[in-house]
Amino acid sequence: MTAERKKLIVTGANGQLGQELVRSKDERYDIIGLDRKGLDVTDLVQCKQALAEHKPSGIIHAAAYTAVDRAEAEPDEAYRVNALGTRNLAVAAREANVKLCLISTDYVFDGQGVQPYNEYDQTNPQSIYGKSKRAGEMLLQSICPTYFIVRTSWVYGKFGNNFVKTMLNLARDKNELQVVRDQVGSPTYTKDLAMFLFDLIQTEAYGIYHASNTGTCSWFEFAQAIFEESEIQVKLTPCTTAEFPRPAPRPLYSVLDHSAIRQSGFKDLPPWRSALRSFLSELEQ
Repeated sequence: MTAERKKLIVTGANGQLGQELVRSKDERYDIIGLDRKGLDVTDLVQCKQALAEHKPSGIIHAAAYTAVDRAEAEPDEAYRVNALGTRNLAVAAREANVKLCLISTDYVFDGQGVQPYNEYDQTNPQSIYGKSKRAGEMLLQSICPTYFIVRTSWVYGKFGNNFVKTMLNLARDKNELQVVRDQVGSPTYTKDLAMFLFDLIQTEAYGIYHASNTGTCSWFEFAQAIFEESEIQVKLTPCTTAEFPRPAPRPLYSVLDHSAIRQSGFKDLPPWRSALRSFLSELEQ
């Protein structure tokens, strides 16, 4: 007799990660994808109603305000979605005794480090986006005991806009591109992240996790790899963050150490270069 499939709610179902999760073929779960129209996380009543209606065993909270630069001019909206939205789901999850997994970000760190950040390092977000995501983490931790916080970085995948697609599109029109070389991190393929999230949420190994594809690179090196793997000839010129000022500060170093994955016995995500190859072959299908 096969085990009964568990119900999972995925918020932000139209986002890059949300679509990956909703379209997954993981046989352990029935996925209920809720976009902004299906569930406004800033409304506590709606959050409670959604859990009462669907009776999930867990929630993967991928809905977020992610317009990093715009957040500097719209702090109230960023906090409303990323902090209060998470609080509302945490309250509803606690009442319903449901596991809640929040997708968070490398932006909770200041990016001034020189060694990979582990889960217990001091956070120090510099942007409104990072501060609002950290506020969501803190509210979740203080409200709902059955929580996972998964911080990730440099996310790309089949759905939505991302750096890999941008580079490929630019290469169609331009022979020469400038890419930042002084920001270092770890790219993360949504398919690999989704598999980890599904493995994680079936356990009771609650806490904070860092999850990205393994290994590190700069944006410049990432772009180089994209064109090498795609066999596209483009002249790449490195530049600095200072040459491209943006409203929100970017972490210069945002490599995440996966100590919680190792200590809890989970399978780590594949190396970023092999993940990129998998993604590029998926794009060709």
